[in-house]
Amino acid sequence: MKIQVLGPLSAEVNGGSIVPTARKPRQILTLLALYPGRVMPVPTLMEEIWGTDLPQSALTTLQTYILQLRRRLGTAMGPGEPGGAKDVLATRHGGYLLQIPPESVDVHEYESLVGQGHRAFEGGDDESAADMLRAALALWQGPALVDVRVGPILEIEVMRLEESRLVTVERRIDVDLRLGRHTELLAELTELIARHPQHEGLHSQAMVALYRSGRQATALDVYRRLRGRLIEDLGVEPSPQLQRLHQAMLTVDPALDVAAGPKRGSTFDLYAA
Repeated sequence: MKIQVLGPLSAEVNGGSIVPTARKPRQILTLLALYPGRVMPVPTLMEEIWGTDLPQSALTTLQTYILQLRRRLGTAMGPGEPGGAKDVLATRHGGYLLQIPPESVDVHEYESLVGQGHRAFEGGDDESAADMLRAALALWQGPALVDVRVGPILEIEVMRLEESRLVTVERRIDVDLRLGRHTELLAELTELIARHPQHEGLHSQAMVALYRSGRQATALDVYRRLRGRLIEDLGVEPSPQLQRLHQAMLTVDPALDVAAGPKRGSTFDLYAA
């Protein structure tokens, strides 16, 4: 079985899709796939499907959805498969689980690659860190669960995954900046700060990439526009480290050069106290 949730939902067995078209069975399959090998309690599944307004037939209806998923699974597995759909989508006391290896689900492959990338980052192996983080991000085919109507449980999962994706992008850009790839990053960073107009970390990266590409005036303009938005929208000044980064650019601080920059840490913390 191969399941993808980092984008449109996909679940295949022997090349055949087992993804149901109905909304609620799709939610059940997704929630079980996010935690392979772990029992998902019935109350949690019910909350995802119906929230706090449970119908009287909730348990019976949930069992029907599980049966539908098993039928699709069994059809894809075929009659010659040892075990059966009940062994893969198993019933346990108080809940259900998908008995599949974690690596069968793209989100677990993603998290494994991110972990390897962070370890390489901390160990000073920038080339490997960049490769691992780039491979992790390449698994994304769009926003998480883009074609699944999520309930309260999956909504939290989507928020967690999207935040992880953004943090991973930031870390990969940090590594690329240390590797001297500032010019290659300009187009990506221009798009990112447009999509995240109040994100100080991404703006600091855009400022450094522009500065190192010989575009000091544009780097300073990025700061000016961010400061204006923060004051107008939130009534706050940029963080102290971003203010110090801005000042360093005004004074042409040699520490901003690639060769002189700190080996570890994020771009945002170049001038942390």
